[in-house]
Amino acid sequence: MENFVSEELRVVNKAPLSRRIKKGKNMIAVASGKGGVGKTWFSISLSHALSLLKQKVLLFDGDLGLANIDIQLGLMAKYDLGSVVSGKLTLNQVVQAYEKGHFDVVVGRSGSAGLASMPIGRLQILGEDLSLLASSYNKVILDMGAGVDKSVRVLSGMAEKIIVVCTDEPTSLTDAYAFIKIMTLQYPRSEIKIVINQANSIREGQRTYDTLLKACQNFLKITPSLLGIIRRDARVRDAIRNQTSIITRYPASEASEDVIAIAKRLLADG
Repeated sequence: MENFVSEELRVVNKAPLSRRIKKGKNMIAVASGKGGVGKTWFSISLSHALSLLKQKVLLFDGDLGLANIDIQLGLMAKYDLGSVVSGKLTLNQVVQAYEKGHFDVVVGRSGSAGLASMPIGRLQILGEDLSLLASSYNKVILDMGAGVDKSVRVLSGMAEKIIVVCTDEPTSLTDAYAFIKIMTLQYPRSEIKIVINQANSIREGQRTYDTLLKACQNFLKITPSLLGIIRRDARVRDAIRNQTSIITRYPASEASEDVIAIAKRLLADG
């Protein structure tokens, strides 16, 4: 793993200054290491919560191979990220408003191997375009794909903050740790925060975080902070099934309250 990360760093560092990725202070990457932990649901819910807190928000579907934000929100997008990569449209031309949540969305293209396998140089150009677009927003949420593919690492490295979402499943914790290790090696200036999702209780969520924290402290010598715990809520599945944000459908639910608390903590952190 370290070998191909080092090679990628060599390529990036040899690129012209205009092609090096600059961190966006208002960009927040949401990653997981493992699929199936509620990462996209959390990205949508966080975007909605931030908009309720008077923030102008853009949600960017950074899962370049298996995009599904449009599906979860029931959006019928006329244009998507594929049109940008092909050069047909600029990034700002594919921005779509999600009226129910009062935030904007850049929809990805599901099942496109071409997007998922973009070379580093093209990813950097996409990153530059996104940085320019981000200047029009208070917060830009990057919903990254699962795993540690090149596109996930490069786009996550653009963000000043990286939120790693995990559950109490052993595979989720293992993959979250692997993701944190790789990002710490490749982008040591990134601020990594942890969100525990689908916790049976706040206490159990804290235990899950403590397990991940101990591994990070012992082996990586870092202390990623706990951003928040989201309690298990059966209404999450219903909201997804009805293709809407849980904050719209169940604003008083435990999951909604937990995400809103996370959004407030993010804003307090700056």
